[in-house]
Amino acid sequence: MLDILKSEKFRRNAVIIARILLGCVFIFSGFAKAVDPLGGTYKIEDYLTSFGMDFFVPIAFVGSIALSTLEFLLGICLIVGANMKSTSILTLLFMGVMTPLTLYIAIFNPVTDCGCFGDALKISNWATFWKNIVFSALALIVFFWRKYSPSLFSQKTDWTIAIYSGIFAIAVSLYCWIHLPILDFRPYKNGTNIIESMEVPEDAPKDVYETTLIYEKDGVQKKFTLENYPKDDSTWHHIETISEIVEKGYEPPIHDLTMDHPDDGDIIEDVLNEPGYTFWLVSSRVEKAYTYNRKAINAVYDYAKEHGYGFYGMTATGLESQEMKEYIREACAEYPFVNTDEITLKTIVRSNPGLVLIKGGVVVNKWSNKDIPTFDKPLEESELGTIQAPDKQKAILLSIIAFIVPLALIFLLDKILIKFFKKGDDNK
Repeated sequence: MLDILKSEKFRRNAVIIARILLGCVFIFSGFAKAVDPLGGTYKIEDYLTSFGMDFFVPIAFVGSIALSTLEFLLGICLIVGANMKSTSILTLLFMGVMTPLTLYIAIFNPVTDCGCFGDALKISNWATFWKNIVFSALALIVFFWRKYSPSLFSQKTDWTIAIYSGIFAIAVSLYCWIHLPILDFRPYKNGTNIIESMEVPEDAPKDVYETTLIYEKDGVQKKFTLENYPKDDSTWHHIETISEIVEKGYEPPIHDLTMDHPDDGDIIEDVLNEPGYTFWLVSSRVEKAYTYNRKAINAVYDYAKEHGYGFYGMTATGLESQEMKEYIREACAEYPFVNTDEITLKTIVRSNPGLVLIKGGVVVNKWSNKDIPTFDKPLEESELGTIQAPDKQKAILLSIIAFIVPLALIFLLDKILIKFFKKGDDNK
């Protein structure tokens, strides 16, 4: 067995397999975060808040892009075997930070979702930790046996690939921030029937709770269950009842959507059951909303009134707050506002503000604040009124082509230059 471990062939194959496995995971994780930079920002903010490090929140957006870029860059370098010394060290350092961090998260559960794959794939905190244990072992293999790892490119081209990969990841993040994520993994993507997504099947499993009853007798407190508590013994005095969930039941994809109107209460059912079109202007916090394009928003509201469509501003900012009054005055906002949970609003659309069009409870389309279109005819006669369902396969294919084509050109240029310089050396 030791002879096999010491053999060059075994180590070369082991490091190649470890590189490919790690590289694929890093690319997937980095790209999933890159297409949703605001989602990564919100997750980092959750981490910082739970760790009492709120003073770093202002740079969470930069941290989100930096994290996705680093993962994507490392993934590409691992796959092609570029800069293996630097890549193996950075990979090992990355896992050396993330593994203890995910252990802490698994034990103390400060956040329910680690966010390691964005919204593309969600796994439990303990599953995340054990995944990182495996990846740490692979990182060690790559680090210690990196000299057995063949490189496809020259050293200069290795750095070109690393820089190009980083620029590509940053460009994807900025594009998806300016517009909207090119891949939408959230429960409010276009084409979603919100009403159906809120339903709970009759046979769906329910939450299972464990109840502990605390009673006191002669100054001594004791814990009981629902089966053995002293219900007929008056010498025991009830102190406290504690219910803890031990098994999570079924939770629908959309379970926390409300529209709290100041006069009519929660109007979400009425809005979703409206057969016509309704616009939602979504702003998680109006005091943090971008001021760009307010005239376009007001134009959409005037258009909605003219054609009999609904229009609501949705925000988590208090409707009677000073911030709300200032927003209404500065934006010349005449449309009605309702209150909705902040996390829900951030999930609906990754823009503050963002515009959402629904019809009969179905999400028809979404636009970022910078892409609000001009509506010039009734929605019933316009493409803007038809469901713009996202084509994930097309988005992924175009992203691969956009990355691979320049990379292939770099590869060809590298081979041509090597051949050219080699020929020049031979002629001397």
